[in-house]
Amino acid sequence: MQAVFPLTFAALLFSAGVYGVLSRRNAVLVLMSVELMLAAVTVNLVAFHGLVASEAGDPLLSGQVFALFVMGIGAAEVGVGLAIVLLLYRNRATVNVDDADLMKY
Repeated sequence: MQAVFPLTFAALLFSAGVYGVLSRRNAVLVLMSVELMLAAVTVNLVAFHGLVASEAGDPLLSGQVFALFVMGIGAAEVGVGLAIVLLLYRNRATVNVDDADLMKY
């Protein structure tokens, strides 16, 4: 299996996620960018599993299992992140990340 194409795609996807996290001020868009980075990690796991399985003849689906764990972690992250965003909006009437410096009010 040629690993160049999935790894290049994952690098571009991860770069887009990093750019989104660093440049956005809206908390929902930051969460979406984090999900892009997790998707890039998932693509890397599956691509590396395909590379290793083709060379070593490993019948185990360890890359796909790890990808499922990453999806589960992403779902939990979205749940907690959206709860924080809702509390921020309820208390501050904005979802701007710059206004979240104090969570006391």
